[in-house]
Amino acid sequence: MRTPTLAAPTPSTTSAGTAVLLHTEPGRPPALTGDLDRDRGPVGDHLESTARLIEALPPRVARSAAQQRDAAALHAAADALRRRFLAAHAEGVYAELTDGLTRHPRLDELTSLAAARFPGLVPTAAQLADDARHMQRNKEGWEVALGTFFQAVLNAPTAGNHLLRSMLRPTERARAALLDFQLTGRADLGIATVTRQDGIAHLELCNDEFLNAEDDAAVEALETGTDLVLLDPASHVGVLRGAPQSHPAHAGRRVFSAGINLTQLYHGDITLLGFLLRREAGYIAKFVRGLCLDDTAGEGWWPDADKPWVAAVDAFAIGGGMQILPTMDRVVAADDAWFSLPAMEEGLVPGLANMRLLHSTGSRLSRRLVFWGHKLRATDPEASLFVDETVPADAMDTAVRAAAEHLDHPAVGANRRMLTMVEEPLDLFRRYLAQYAYEQSRQLHSPALITTLERTWIHRNRKTSGGGQR
Repeated sequence: MRTPTLAAPTPSTTSAGTAVLLHTEPGRPPALTGDLDRDRGPVGDHLESTARLIEALPPRVARSAAQQRDAAALHAAADALRRRFLAAHAEGVYAELTDGLTRHPRLDELTSLAAARFPGLVPTAAQLADDARHMQRNKEGWEVALGTFFQAVLNAPTAGNHLLRSMLRPTERARAALLDFQLTGRADLGIATVTRQDGIAHLELCNDEFLNAEDDAAVEALETGTDLVLLDPASHVGVLRGAPQSHPAHAGRRVFSAGINLTQLYHGDITLLGFLLRREAGYIAKFVRGLCLDDTAGEGWWPDADKPWVAAVDAFAIGGGMQILPTMDRVVAADDAWFSLPAMEEGLVPGLANMRLLHSTGSRLSRRLVFWGHKLRATDPEASLFVDETVPADAMDTAVRAAAEHLDHPAVGANRRMLTMVEEPLDLFRRYLAQYAYEQSRQLHSPALITTLERTWIHRNRKTSGGGQR
């Protein structure tokens, strides 16, 4: 591999007398020829040399203001080169990583393949592992490069559609658990459970330590459970619900969702791949479109296993919990439930809610929900825009069962597919997810998010006895 010419570093000295490098920068980025084989070497060399300069700096928490500026400039220059390279070669890169579209790697596997075959284009496993050891405020932010990579792949029609189809395939964990679930009608996934009775499969999140907030582990369990419902021929309708809680504030009461687990986010345990992207392209996309089982599907493909879903909202649906509701075929809520979408408070983009809520609530209410954290109660007139039925809390079981039984009808599948085709065309979903990957990766490592976490989460944690979800 060729070593590019590097600009001479400017030495400086810390207060302790330790020599550091300031104002370092790699040489001029290579010009692109438009030929993938000719461009990959010089681009990879340049990106790797830039990464070495970043890694030669002190850890983020120990950098001076000047070193912080140097690191930011290096990251920005590397990202600009990645964007130029991927603008020219995203389809070719993806075709190579999937052996001519014959393989179906998921997000994490695709990242590993890209790191091995196109050095510097995405973070290495070691870089991601090192960042994983740090709290969010102290991370280097290598995940931002992943946002650039997946933005380009998803914006490329052939590559993007293939990746989305790969993400709609059942997980290996679900395939391994399917036979036992078919025989027993129950699957214990640790943080979630699936139980089937009379053709209705109940998928319940059981993260009661955090009032059913979601993290990487919850996303993995919910996708596995969703796959089991969709794969099981005896399950005709899925019901999504929160399990009863042991938290003192809601002991014995069901809770739908407290959204993203801010405790995990603060400590750096919420990942772009395992949570933010997998959640949208994985189990939530499967609520909308079902599973893709046919490897030979062409451009006009439609998933092979889709089923109707009912959301049963007890207590509250905050953030990510509320984001799910537009994907459901029926939303039944307890009359004392409430909803909010505190995206501005968290400093993140609220998944696909910015796109999906427009269909149900319109532009003005969507902006109040996203920008102002507008809180709605199930009995508010505006709540009827995304809640179909409101019943007393003690009547929830009966109402949910009746909704599921109504949707167990042979014509439901065809009608929901036609509705989805109009409401959320695959091309629109793909292009939104591409920009989401880019924007969310930057928000995840932005000073604004860190400030928000310090101001809101820590303040609230001091006022409570350990609550960390909101």
